[in-house]
Amino acid sequence: MATPKKIAFFPGSFDPFTKGHEDIVQRALLLFDEVIIGIGHNANKARYFPIEKMTQWIEQTFEGKPVKVVAYNGLTANIAREMNANFLLRGLRNTTDFEYENSISQVNRYLVQGLETIFLITSPHLAPISSTIIRDLHRYGTNVEEFLPYSLD
Repeated sequence: MATPKKIAFFPGSFDPFTKGHEDIVQRALLLFDEVIIGIGHNANKARYFPIEKMTQWIEQTFEGKPVKVVAYNGLTANIAREMNANFLLRGLRNTTDFEYENSISQVNRYLVQGLETIFLITSPHLAPISSTIIRDLHRYGTNVEEFLPYSLD
């Protein structure tokens, strides 16, 4: 009997997708057969970088690897189920991230029985990087490409 494929769904706004996010995906590829990066739509936030561009940049970053990029609307747990993912993947930079993510993981497990959330701790040298900080730097003219795994062209 074949072992079921281990698929992880990595949800986020990824506005932008940073080297910290890339670190989580690279390390997750050692644990899972496939990682699906889900760019979620948040009705309460206007995007800084268009989803279409972000999708392209992420796809380029992981070209040739078992990584798929999808944009989605709806509850993350339900989308993970639709994608046949049996794991949610989340990166943690600090204890504040853990508190927030722990609550969400409990709700997701309630919504989809058997859906496990896997937390990976961000590599220490990447922990200070956040999408919010990068957006603010970029908005005011700072070159942010050292924080991104792709070029903003």
